[in-house]
Amino acid sequence: MAAFRPEETLVGLIALAVVPWLIWRLERGVREGRLPIGRSYLLRDERPGAFRALFALYVAAALTMAFIGIDLLVGIEF
Repeated sequence: MAAFRPEETLVGLIALAVVPWLIWRLERGVREGRLPIGRSYLLRDERPGAFRALFALYVAAALTMAFIGIDLLVGIEF
């Protein structure tokens, strides 16, 4: 058993706090038909393939952040 590391707890909580924001962006993007990319937006009607690719990247980011947060808080070891 490793010693308690408060920095891992802090980073894990921050990572889990980002997940709802990413999900909110995805829900809003699907509803409005646009996803943010940099300072601009990618419109679903203009570039549907690029929209799906960016959507997949947002989903991958949300899943990765959730895994990182859970890993740091629970201490999953591989």
